[in-house]
Amino acid sequence: MGDGIQWLVDQDEWQHGVVFARGIDPEELAVRMGGAPGSVMSPITETEAWGIVLDLATDDDDVVRVGACGGWSFAIEYGMGDGSRRLAEISRNGVEAVHLHPSPDHPPAMFSYARDGADICSFGIGEEVWRWGEQPDLLLPQLIAAGVLHPGGEYARPEGESYRDRDRHTLALIESRFGLALPRNAVAGRLPAFLIH
Repeated sequence: MGDGIQWLVDQDEWQHGVVFARGIDPEELAVRMGGAPGSVMSPITETEAWGIVLDLATDDDDVVRVGACGGWSFAIEYGMGDGSRRLAEISRNGVEAVHLHPSPDHPPAMFSYARDGADICSFGIGEEVWRWGEQPDLLLPQLIAAGVLHPGGEYARPEGESYRDRDRHTLALIESRFGLALPRNAVAGRLPAFLIH
């Protein structure tokens, strides 16, 4: 699948959210998410990030590992955090921000987009018929063109389609629309990390 974002659905268990931001560097993204510079010895692996989260034994603190690709900074979330609640704040002062959250305990996976301090568009991946935000129909033309929704707004994917194929289809159009990439080799390696409060 290359270095887009569609590969996220192919993991046995997609367990971490990802926040993308265009217009700020990775460290500023972590700070806007509530991170403290120097709060984690960096860089660390995914396994080490999960270890820190387990050692914290609290739902109030999480860890993010950060990097950049294709003009976007990214932050991979570990713990109970949900970057969507801070997305408008992350996007202040002309920044664009996208949040993908797997919602493993309460599907579906979620997509959210914010720009310049405003929540623009959100929907469940697999539940694209229900959209909200200041411009809930922002991606409606792409959803129709990709065969996710009919022009009248009804669901258009084949009945009985596997959730992975369904989710991959929507992630493909999000990837294309925003030019998002999350390189697998970077995620698998060591990345700078921050403790999120």
